[in-house]
Amino acid sequence: MSKINLEEPRYDQSTYDGRAKHFFTITNPLNLLCTPPQLDQAKDIVTRYRKGEELNLSEDELWEAKNVYDSAFHPDTGEKMMLIGRMSAQVPMNMTITGCMLTFYKTTPAVIFWQWINQSFNAVVNYTNRSGDSPISVRQLGTSYVLATGGALVTALGLNSLVKSMPPLIGRLVPFTAVASANCVNIPMMRMKELEDGVTLLDKNGNKVGESQTAAKWGIGSVCVSRILMAAPGMVLPAIVMNMLEKRGTLRRMPWISAPLQVALCGLCLTFATPACCALFPQKASIAVASLEPEVQEKIRQLPDAPDTVYYNKGL
Repeated sequence: MSKINLEEPRYDQSTYDGRAKHFFTITNPLNLLCTPPQLDQAKDIVTRYRKGEELNLSEDELWEAKNVYDSAFHPDTGEKMMLIGRMSAQVPMNMTITGCMLTFYKTTPAVIFWQWINQSFNAVVNYTNRSGDSPISVRQLGTSYVLATGGALVTALGLNSLVKSMPPLIGRLVPFTAVASANCVNIPMMRMKELEDGVTLLDKNGNKVGESQTAAKWGIGSVCVSRILMAAPGMVLPAIVMNMLEKRGTLRRMPWISAPLQVALCGLCLTFATPACCALFPQKASIAVASLEPEVQEKIRQLPDAPDTVYYNKGL
């Protein structure tokens, strides 16, 4: 078996299909069922293979160990991440929180509680998956958490008061609007350092050629779009289904079905929407040098074999 590069994803990241397969593997909830000994074994396999040891494993077995390792250990520090902060916990956690937000959206205490729970979970995920090279400070994390929670609550409570006389379906869509607005606050705040200092630019060979605030804005913007689209199916489709059931009188006859049904519908949508929307934009994004800030363009064009296109990490 030829040497496998475990530092790159198994699937071609230049195609949408390859990116979708990659993220479906990363977000697979079944990885949460791995026991501590299984996780430690996967880490041992990956560590030994990276050191150049010959292992009596097939290519599929090696990639399986890498997938299990990636699901639980931080890519920069190698530390085991807390359970609910792992990417494999995204679907089960989000389906539960989203289902409850969609069910309990009419009263102010319920809106406050579930929007707070949602943003608290987002803060845990952001902290767990923080960069090892540019860690998020506690102050930055706290500021982002407060602003995102405040933005979500203002949006949800404000819209709830405005839609009381509108069709019931409009009211059911308020939680999605609140989550979308919170993402537009939370993500830029968490990555404020990139907006201030710029994101690292690389040439096609991986050599650093500069930093750019413009590239950072494009990267953060694409992440905001993918996060909002990721939430849309799990928050819009269940709302439409529940509105239809409400019109037919099903919810009046069986009110107990509302929460479990919406959680199940959210889970079904998120299982596919999460990897599908993470894959919308390449992780290694590209940007034309002509689109960068004038001073960055000038710096790059002074390099030998100056590239016309540079690359940067978009983030997740």
